[in-house]
Amino acid sequence: MNLIADIFLAAGAIGAAVYCYVLGRRLNRFNDLEKGVGGAVAVLSAQVDDLNRTLAAAQQTAAGSAQTLTDLTTRAEDMSRRLELQMAALHDVPPVPEQQSVAPTAPPPPASSATPMFARRPHSTTQGDIA
Repeated sequence: MNLIADIFLAAGAIGAAVYCYVLGRRLNRFNDLEKGVGGAVAVLSAQVDDLNRTLAAAQQTAAGSAQTLTDLTTRAEDMSRRLELQMAALHDVPPVPEQQSVAPTAPPPPASSATPMFARRPHSTTQGDIA
């Protein structure tokens, strides 16, 4: 009976060793950096690093644009105040008398003839017209 138990124990140990060997090979293929999930994780990690760098550059550009926009807005407000002041100052200036301009005069109208150029005819109703 001990001999049969030892044989079953040895067979179980050999089966467990084969199972561990096959499982180890599968795990190595699974973690392979070129074909398996390890490769996908490595690629995704590289993409995340690229996105972080791109995001940092975009944030710097946005901050620069915001500063430029703030400066331009400040300049525009200053110019607006100056223009308002100039417009207010123009109300205090007396009007300048009009000077005669030396513009060419229009040609004289043609001599009118006794008959008008266009004449209106009286409207007459015919059999085809319905009022």
